[in-house]
Amino acid sequence: MFTMEIFLILMVGIFGLLIGSFLNVVAIRTLTGESVAFPSSHCMACHTALKPYELVPILSYVLLRGKCRSCKIQISPVYPIGELVTSMLFMLFAWKLGFQLELIPGLIFISIMVIIVQTDIKKRIIPDRVLLYGLIVIVLFRLFIFHPLPLWNYTLASLIVGVLLYTLAAVSKGGIGGGDIKLFALIALFMGMKATLLTLFAASLIGFLFGMLGRLQQERKHITAIPFGPYIALVGTFAYLWGEPLFDWYWGLFT
Repeated sequence: MFTMEIFLILMVGIFGLLIGSFLNVVAIRTLTGESVAFPSSHCMACHTALKPYELVPILSYVLLRGKCRSCKIQISPVYPIGELVTSMLFMLFAWKLGFQLELIPGLIFISIMVIIVQTDIKKRIIPDRVLLYGLIVIVLFRLFIFHPLPLWNYTLASLIVGVLLYTLAAVSKGGIGGGDIKLFALIALFMGMKATLLTLFAASLIGFLFGMLGRLQQERKHITAIPFGPYIALVGTFAYLWGEPLFDWYWGLFT
């Protein structure tokens, strides 16, 4: 049965498509050092300015058959995939959280994660500028608008994970990057103690397993850097939405 709640979730999904298109631009221009606002959207190959009908999320890519209107060069499918994934995540958060104040930082958080996944996969970079803007917005929201947990919970989570990861980075001499540490600080200030610890444990485990599998398949003899951001983003999203009961169950096994 089609209800008002379903309608609102679909509207959030459409909004997610538009935001996803913008996040693609942010990710690409952050890596190239360009301004996010200027110049206007253009083909990365021939630099021809895009017409409004070429900027419709997903639909433009399909109608143009994945090619630039001017130079006919193939457009990366990362663009429509990013738009679609962002839309689906927005709808997931709207469905799980409902239409309450917490949905706002939730959508901000998932937007940051979408950018980080793209930049970390492409260039193994978690941009400080993106993390800084995210930290400012989330801290202000938690301080002055809404915080479902006590404020000390967020602060303590950030301190613990920061000290732990900084110590690990010093001992391992760069085994974990500074961007990953800052990302976990943002996650802690957004999610609090339980979900942050769950994210740290699960992301480390998954990252280690996939990293070992990749090295075995490629038969490399030297150690290469593994993009950790996507694992953190994936597990962090799950931990935020469903992590607290899972953490309580796991903790109960020991207590």
